[in-house]
Amino acid sequence: MHPSSDALIVIDVQNDFCPGGALAVAEGDVILPGINALMAEFSAVVLTQDWHPQDHSSFAANHPGAAPFSLTAMPYGPQVLWPTHCVQGSMGAAFHPALQVERADLILRKGYRTGIDSYSAFFENDRSTKTGLDGYLRNRGVSRLILTGLATDFCVAYSALDAARLGYEVTVRLDLCRAIDLDGSLAAMLARLAVEGIALEG
Repeated sequence: MHPSSDALIVIDVQNDFCPGGALAVAEGDVILPGINALMAEFSAVVLTQDWHPQDHSSFAANHPGAAPFSLTAMPYGPQVLWPTHCVQGSMGAAFHPALQVERADLILRKGYRTGIDSYSAFFENDRSTKTGLDGYLRNRGVSRLILTGLATDFCVAYSALDAARLGYEVTVRLDLCRAIDLDGSLAAMLARLAVEGIALEG
């Protein structure tokens, strides 16, 4: 059993990010048994959930003529335009049915503001609008985070970078994550995580 100062953060294990989903990550469902088993070792477990309105600005469908996975300029910087995914209340936004959701102490929804995307569990993509997760973890006395989920090179990585920036000791369990790997994004992000002192295990 991990000490109470450790928390397990499970990032976006939702139907749309698993095989058959709108933004499927290869083998996204393979990590589920391992995540479920790991939950039993922690007194603090947080699940994050992408929760987008239909008119979200990160959806290519809301930019006439734009192709999915192309880049556009947003006030907060470059933004990948994604296929429509994890729309509020949809089956795609629901957690994968094999995920042991009942074990979660907190379910944190992100990306629900129309004009800004939110990869990280801690901040939206402007890097300053807070989700409230930091306050929750500090109130529980948590100082070390173990991250799992989808996708390694986007929501998991941005969450890990922000956690390190906030002063947490951070480990990413690569065996319990899967990546999109968009134009070499996985290798680039793993290098960035290592530079920031984030432990990569598995």
